Amino acid sequence: MVRAYDIIARKRDGGELSREEIEFLVQGFTSGEVKDYQMSAWAMAVFFRGMNPRETADLTMAMVHSGDMLDLTDIKGVKVDKHSTGGVGDKTTLVLAPLVAAADVSVAKMSGRGLGHTGGTLDKLEAIPGFRVELSRQEFTDNVNRSKIAVAGQSGNLVPADKKLYALRDVTATVNSIPLIASSVMSKKIAAGADGIVLDVKTGSGAFMKTVDESFALAKAMVKIGSLVGRNTTALVTDMDQPLGLTVGNALEVKEAIATLKGEGPEDLTELCLALGSEMLVLAGVSTDSGQARERLLQVIKSGAALEKFKEFVAAQGGNPGVADESGLLPEAQYVLPVLAEKSGFVQAIAAEAVGRCAMVLGAGRETKDSPIDLGVGVVLVKKRGSQVKAGEVLAYIHANDSSKVPQAVLEIKTAYSVQDESPARVPLVYGRVTSSGTSRF
Repeated sequence: MVRAYDIIARKRDGGELSREEIEFLVQGFTSGEVKDYQMSAWAMAVFFRGMNPRETADLTMAMVHSGDMLDLTDIKGVKVDKHSTGGVGDKTTLVLAPLVAAADVSVAKMSGRGLGHTGGTLDKLEAIPGFRVELSRQEFTDNVNRSKIAVAGQSGNLVPADKKLYALRDVTATVNSIPLIASSVMSKKIAAGADGIVLDVKTGSGAFMKTVDESFALAKAMVKIGSLVGRNTTALVTDMDQPLGLTVGNALEVKEAIATLKGEGPEDLTELCLALGSEMLVLAGVSTDSGQARERLLQVIKSGAALEKFKEFVAAQGGNPGVADESGLLPEAQYVLPVLAEKSGFVQAIAAEAVGRCAMVLGAGRETKDSPIDLGVGVVLVKKRGSQVKAGEVLAYIHANDSSKVPQAVLEIKTAYSVQDESPARVPLVYGRVTSSGTSRF
């Protein structure tokens, strides 16, 4: 007879768990037969002892099978999904989904809401007047077959074991475990039905994984899971030592995404979307290599096809496609206030977490899952890392609707910026690539 006690003890002592033991634990925890205190003890044992790739893949699939799995077989072509491990100003899905769809790759994406400094992809899309994120399964399928794109809220009972386990890890100091993070991310992507998965693993002060080596370790673990369970998976390790792009805040990020689809976006956001999009095109089989894929993506931007696909996507989900041409249709803040540099020099660093706190103070994010979001507020950065700045010049603009929140928001931005006499060393946007065949550091 299998007992939770024996499974916990074996992992505590550094032993390897069988697939049956892992399935017993996950099924029992989901049903309530394995208690929270037992699962907490097991998670702590994994935190200290780790799991090998086979155990991690078995944990992933046990969580996948704890609930529903999306069946995307009615959607034509290869379905490629993208997942980011999160960061400040990360609006890549808003650009990537229409960009890749315009290049003839089906994007059938389930996204979530945000908890933290800004909303998630769904919240940002809801800044577009009329946009619907709740679609029936038939609407979702029809939209992808007709337009190559749909982005909707998670429906059904996807990976309930992961939701329950993550809530437990969050209060037992066991979040920061690579096998547990990797299985959490990959269980959601696999349950969502994608044929191929491109992972954007962030590294730096504004990322979950603070060091490059940790980020590569996480990327390798997730790619290995994909390989073991039959999903083509590629990961890029990318910079999050400063916010991505120039905007942090829901409607502000939609505006920046639209500008990027027009070929007018900030360099780092544009380059990252081209890099991730190229990987998606290669996994989908529409391009033979990343160089060819990049040229194709540049062409759909230049021709206007990417922007037209965005409009088609918005209209298909009930939104006003006019936002692509008239940004004033999106929510706007009542107050726009500059934050000025106090000394001359070079921007040595921008602490992404402090910018995130600023957006949170203004109301752009949620402290709890039920907190309301102010879609119009946020931050627009004027100077990025490496920029030369003079005392009195504008570093950033605060977009606020509550004037009482402005002093704290300004303080967070001043805390975020480090201005020094010397120009900083260049930091790469993409540190490297991980596939089933190996790792390349750039």
